[in-house]
Amino acid sequence: MSADGRLSVGDKAPSFTLPDASGNPVSLADYAGRKVIVYFYPAAMTPGCTKQACDFRDNLAELNGQGIDVIGISPDKPAKLTKFVERDELTFPLLSDPDKEVLTAWGAFGEKKLYGKIVNGVIRSTFLVNEDGTIGAAQYNVRATGHVAKLRRDLSI
Repeated sequence: MSADGRLSVGDKAPSFTLPDASGNPVSLADYAGRKVIVYFYPAAMTPGCTKQACDFRDNLAELNGQGIDVIGISPDKPAKLTKFVERDELTFPLLSDPDKEVLTAWGAFGEKKLYGKIVNGVIRSTFLVNEDGTIGAAQYNVRATGHVAKLRRDLSI
């Protein structure tokens, strides 16, 4: 992990167990032996986060076909995640991290620029975790729109 708390390719992915929209625990360890995209987003049901989640949903079959699962993590409570999943027919786990412990461990919470001001908040970030639990790709300050297409280009998937 770098001095600014960010993960780099080759780092061990920080483990986690968080509740999904139904309150069921989901762990990174559940995906051992598979590749998984873990992405962090600021808030369910906001325009940018909805675009990004629907983009992952629409590309999920192709990603799964390449042996890659997807997990989304935000500080939202499970009840809000349930509404998000139902409204947008999301077909991958969304996990709740209200204490921001996992967000912080992954370098996805901290100082960021918002409308020209420095604020503390969720840094929209995406990671590819390899089968062995190491970081295969780490992208911070990603754009919500067009992100999955860029990610697939970057990772050749």
